[in-house]
Amino acid sequence: MGWRERRRDRKERLKDRRMAARARRLAGRFFGDARRGAKQFLTPEPEDRPAPVPPVVVSGESRLLKTSPFALGFWGAIGVLVAVALFAAVGEVSNILILVVMSLFLALGLSPAVEFLARRRVPRGVAVMVVTLTLLGIIGLGITALVPIFSSQIQDLAKSLPTAIDNLNNNPQIAAWDEQYQLLGRLEEFLVSGDLIQNLFGGIWGAGRILANVVFSLIMTLVLTIYFLASLPSIKETIYRLAPASRRARARYLADEIFRGISGYITGMFMIVSVASGCAFIFMNFAGLGQYSLALSFITALFCFIPLVGSSLAMIVVALVGFAVNPTIGIVTIIYFLIYQQFDAYVLYPNVMKRTVKVPGALVVLSAIIGGTLLGVIGALIAIPTAAAVLLLFREVVIPHLDAT
Repeated sequence: MGWRERRRDRKERLKDRRMAARARRLAGRFFGDARRGAKQFLTPEPEDRPAPVPPVVVSGESRLLKTSPFALGFWGAIGVLVAVALFAAVGEVSNILILVVMSLFLALGLSPAVEFLARRRVPRGVAVMVVTLTLLGIIGLGITALVPIFSSQIQDLAKSLPTAIDNLNNNPQIAAWDEQYQLLGRLEEFLVSGDLIQNLFGGIWGAGRILANVVFSLIMTLVLTIYFLASLPSIKETIYRLAPASRRARARYLADEIFRGISGYITGMFMIVSVASGCAFIFMNFAGLGQYSLALSFITALFCFIPLVGSSLAMIVVALVGFAVNPTIGIVTIIYFLIYQQFDAYVLYPNVMKRTVKVPGALVVLSAIIGGTLLGVIGALIAIPTAAAVLLLFREVVIPHLDAT
C-alpha cells in the first residue's frame, strides 16, 4: 500500500470519529433536556412559596408629593402675578399695537402700487418714495383746502353769534323764558367766557394733550407705513420661516392668501373712496357749493373709509353746509347722497369687493360692529379683512382637518 492510500485511509478514519463524536453530543443534549423536564414535572412545587414583591420605582415618584403646599402656593402666586403684569403691559401699549396693525394694513393696501412700479423696473425704494409722496400730496391738498374754510367758518360764527342771540330774543316765547330764567344772557356768557372749550377738551392742557396725541399717532402711522412698505418682502419671508420646513409651503400659501385678501380690501376701499369723493366733488360744483367742494369732498373721502355709517356721516356734514348756504341745496344734497348710497351698496361695493374679500354680507355687518365696539374707528376699518382671514383659515385648515378625521 502506497503513501497516498495510507493518507486517504487516515482522513476517512478521522472523519468517522468526528461524525461519531457529534452524534454523541446531540444525543446527550436531547436526552438530558428530556430527563430534566421530567424531573421538574414530577417534583411538586411547594404551596407556601411567597409571591414575588414588585420593585419600588424611586425615579418615577411624583414630585407633587415631595413639594410642600407652601411652595406650591408660592409658585402659583408668582405665575398669577406674571400673567397680570403681562396683561397690564399689553393694555398700556395697546394704542401702539393698534397703530402697528393699522400701519401694516395700510402698507399691504399700498403694496400693489409699489409692485406696479417695481414691475416696470423702478427700484423699490424709488417706488415707495413715489407712492408715499403721492399719498402725502393728496392728504396735504385736502388739509390745505379744509383748514381755511374751517377757520373762516369759526370766525363767521363768532361774529354772527351776538346777532343770532338778539334774533332769538325777538321771539315772544323765548323772550318770556329769558326774562324769567335769563337763558340768553347765560348762553352768551357761557360762549364768551371759554367754558365751552373747557368742557369739550378739558381746558388748554386737555386740548394740548389731544392735539399732541393726534399728531403723534399720525407721525407714527406714517413712519411705520413707510417702513413696512419698504421692507414688506423681508417681513413676509420672516413670517414664512416661522413655520416648520415640512409645512412651510402650505403656510406660505395661506399667508399669501391672507395678505392678498387684506391688500385687495384696502385697495378696493381706496377705489370706492376715490369714486365717492370724485362724484361728491362734481355734484357740489353743480349744486352751488363750489367754494366748499374740495374741502367737503376730502371730508367725504375720510368718512367713506368707515364701513356702514361713513356715507351717512358724510351726508350729514355736507347737508349742514348746504342748509347754511341755501335750504334748497341742503335738500338736494340729502337726495343725492341717498341715491348714491344705493349705487354704492348694490353696484359699486359688490363689484369691487367680490374678487378680493369673500365675506358674506351679514358677517361684514357683524364684524364691523364688533370691531367698532372694541377698537373704535380703527377696529371697524380692520374688522372686515380680519374676518376674511379667519374665514380663509376656517376653509383651508379647519374644514379639511374635520373631513379627514
